[in-house]
Parts: sequence; structure tokens; C-alpha cells
Amino acid sequence: MLNENIKSIRKSKGLSQAELAIKLGVVRQTISKWEQGLSVPDSDLLISLSEVLETPVSTLLGESVVEAEADALQAISEKLEVVNLQLSRRKDMGRKAVHALFILLCGAVVIVSALLFALGSPYLGWDYSDPETAVMGTVFHAFEWLFVRAAPVILIGAIAGIFLTRKRA
Repeated sequence: MLNENIKSIRKSKGLSQAELAIKLGVVRQTISKWEQGLSVPDSDLLISLSEVLETPVSTLLGESVVEAEADALQAISEKLEVVNLQLSRRKDMGRKAVHALFILLCGAVVIVSALLFALGSPYLGWDYSDPETAVMGTVFHAFEWLFVRAAPVILIGAIAGIFLTRKRA
């Protein structure tokens, strides 16, 4: 039984005989002999083997681990299901956050457009002989100029983003 358990656990851990031999400080042929049942590890190597394979000595010495593998696969499957559910929730929350940002962006563009329209470029009537007024007027004009050109693109992009990030049934 020991030979079968060593082989099956080694394979389930994805280790080759050579890799296991290196971790234990023995030659590959020693691992091969153990798995063929031609020899057995001494007590020190058995403890080292259990540590490397992350398996209790009792499991190594016990009966076949095929049943334990099925239980382990079931446990792994359940853990993966939980992880997938958590990832799905995180992805859904991220999608909702991006969706909300697109909605806020649309609202911001509409509000700023309405303010600019309602104010009607008041800086055009300012006295630009004062340097501070000239700077503020230039800043307002530059903002309005950039906003008027960028707002349609931003609005169209945000509306497209809202449709692309909506919850699909």
C-alpha cells in the first residue's frame, strides 16, 4: 500500500520522481524502488516524504488514497465554486460602479452645458485692463472653448458606456 500511496500522492501533487528525489535528497531510482515496492523509506525519510508531499505519515502508510482523492477533488470543487461566486460578485460590483460613473459623467456634461448656456459667456463683457480679470476671462474662455468641443464626444462616449455596462438579462 505504501508504494501505491507514494505514487498516487506524488502524481496528484504534480511532482516527477526526479523532482521528489531532489526535494528529499535521494536519487530518482530510490523513489522508483519505493513506488515499485522493491524497498521502503526509513523512518526519517518517511517523515521527510510526508512533509514534502504535505500528507500525514498515517495516510502514506494507510490504505489506498483513491477515495481521499475523490474527497479532495470534491473539496477543491466546492472551494472553486465559492471563489467563482466571489469573483462574479466583484465583477458585478465593478460593472455597477463603472455604470454609475458613466451616468454621473452624462449628468455632469448636461449640467455644465446648461450653466454655460444660461450664463451666456459673461466674460466677454469684462474689462480686460485689469490683469486678474484678464487671466480669469482667458481661463473661462479656454474652458468654454474646450468644453464645447469635447462635450459632444464625452456625452456620446458616456451614453455608449451606459449601454455597454448595463445589466444584461
